[in-house]
Amino acid sequence: MPGMMDAIIGEAVIRKDYLQEKIETIYFGGGTPSLIQIADLEKIISALKTSFQISNSVEITLESNPDDISEVNLIAWKKAGITRLSIGIQSFNDNDLSWMNRAHTAAEAENSLKIATRHFKNITIDLIYGSPTLTDAQWEKNVKQALSYHIPHLSCYALTVESKTALSAMIEKHKKENIDTNKQAHHFDLMVNWLEEAGYEHYEISNFALPGFRSQHNCSYWNGKHYLGIGPSAHSFNGISRQWNVANNALYIKSIVNGQPDFEIENLTASQQLNEYIMTGLRTIEGISIPYITKHWNSLAATKLEQSALKWLSTEHISEKEGILTLTGKGKFLADGIAADLFQLD
Repeated sequence: MPGMMDAIIGEAVIRKDYLQEKIETIYFGGGTPSLIQIADLEKIISALKTSFQISNSVEITLESNPDDISEVNLIAWKKAGITRLSIGIQSFNDNDLSWMNRAHTAAEAENSLKIATRHFKNITIDLIYGSPTLTDAQWEKNVKQALSYHIPHLSCYALTVESKTALSAMIEKHKKENIDTNKQAHHFDLMVNWLEEAGYEHYEISNFALPGFRSQHNCSYWNGKHYLGIGPSAHSFNGISRQWNVANNALYIKSIVNGQPDFEIENLTASQQLNEYIMTGLRTIEGISIPYITKHWNSLAATKLEQSALKWLSTEHISEKEGILTLTGKGKFLADGIAADLFQLD
């Protein structure tokens, strides 16, 4: 859209004081960032380096669809400063891709990895499990296929059906089979076993990494670090409030041209900040710390959490060691529900 790149660069300048800390990760994601012209990508990275303090070891990730991967693009992205690729593979099976209405084919998925691994060492791919068309054998083939390319990081998600989408409408009209949560739980258990046997660290519910290849960007979210989102619909967080830009492209551009970014803001209460810590921390291998809650909130909040966790400890969905609560293998697939049960009200 005309004016979008100038607006994104303009917002970076306008909001240069939002973050005081040094920038350790930059992430080009959402939509189709792999379609950005190389010259525009270079301008954005240059503007960020001018407006913010950037770490010398900054991780710069670019999301890409498999069909956007080419020798020319890979060379240009690397030259522009991209250090990590996130490729939306989803599946190596055409039936799955068709069911999910994906634009690329299984052949394009494989070809993208053959090319990408020649230029980038730090690559992550997305895989989806639990779709009606995916058998256990096909799911194993998907995972093993990823391993055959020595991909150091995998993000694996259970298929979800968002309301008011074309997919949900087709399921409601019985034109497509609905998802089966028991099947998804089974695929989750299989995946965990396969990847741990292959030497991957299951460091977050949906994320697996070989040593040294954790996503530094996503770890920042899970560890509660501050972040700045630039562009339409982008979210930002400074520890005490969350804000999100207007979604409409034209309104976004107009607001930046006028020097007044259009966004909504939510100030977080102490309980909301605690619940954020519970939600993100419980999903990680590090878990949530009772002493940390006592120090950063209060002893009453820590006691309430311990009491709420008792039933999950008794059913062995959570384990406790030296004041650290972590999910067991049994509890990992129920992570969001368990976290919500531990939330504290104002």
